[in-house]
Amino acid sequence: MPSNTPLVKVSNTEKLGAHVVLHGETITEASDFANLQAAAENRVFVHPYDDELIIAGQGTVALEMFEERPELDAIVVPIGGGGLIAGCAIAAGALNPTAEVIGVQAELCPSMAATLRGEAAPKVGQTIAEGIAVKDPGHLTRAIIAEGVTDILFVFEGTIERAITLMAEIEKVVSEGAGAVSLAAVLGDPARFAGKRVGLVISGANIDSRMLASVLIWGLVRSGLLVRIRVEVSDQPGSLARVTEQVARLGGNIVEVDHERWFFDVPVRMTELDLLIEVRSPDDAERIIAGLTERGFPARRLSGSVLEGTV
Repeated sequence: MPSNTPLVKVSNTEKLGAHVVLHGETITEASDFANLQAAAENRVFVHPYDDELIIAGQGTVALEMFEERPELDAIVVPIGGGGLIAGCAIAAGALNPTAEVIGVQAELCPSMAATLRGEAAPKVGQTIAEGIAVKDPGHLTRAIIAEGVTDILFVFEGTIERAITLMAEIEKVVSEGAGAVSLAAVLGDPARFAGKRVGLVISGANIDSRMLASVLIWGLVRSGLLVRIRVEVSDQPGSLARVTEQVARLGGNIVEVDHERWFFDVPVRMTELDLLIEVRSPDDAERIIAGLTERGFPARRLSGSVLEGTV
């Protein structure tokens, strides 16, 4: 595996009895190294996506989807090296030829789309969807995709993060970035899918707990439910207590307080408080700011702008 593989993916693989070797910055570098190891140790190298049996095995995802929902108008599938979507395209073509097979790539790694256009492989950026950050797509897979895939969409990092958050909050499903790109594609272009029966392939749950926590917190910030407010108060006993009391009365839950006396541009008899506040709705934040200001504590928002729907 590449050296930047999430620890949870390494750990889960080792729990299944594998010996994991981390090498290189990309899947291609790891694959090349594995080929050398296979030759040196007389082992059989099984390609992770550019292999007929791998493609066939991954295609059983679409078999199950169409068996359960034969009326699907489209399926949306992540694309890395292309094995998963190649198999799904073959299955869809056999079971429901009218259904669209739509691929999704991270905007920071559009390798398959570039390859199909005959362009040089683009530079791979640091994406949360590292599981599909494949610089060199498969040769078998690209031919199948060219014939059987309707379209390839690109998703931005913020939209992937929002998709991870919605999967956790609404579906109660933990998804890694590479798995959540299918939902991100729908969020990023809802008109493209309006009125259609769409199946999403969520292809992995290997996301580090710390990364998942960061994404969920960032989701609260983006939706305006976690805000940072700076409040100007007099530097005298009881000021902090009066501010926190007013925040509570106005419906805010203070998560964190940073009390700074020396490094802000305020008079020596004044100080500023940075409050991290959890609210029930974005409107509550504005109400708290207005309420504090009306009560003699000038306040302003530092962060937590409402970005819901931003892609």
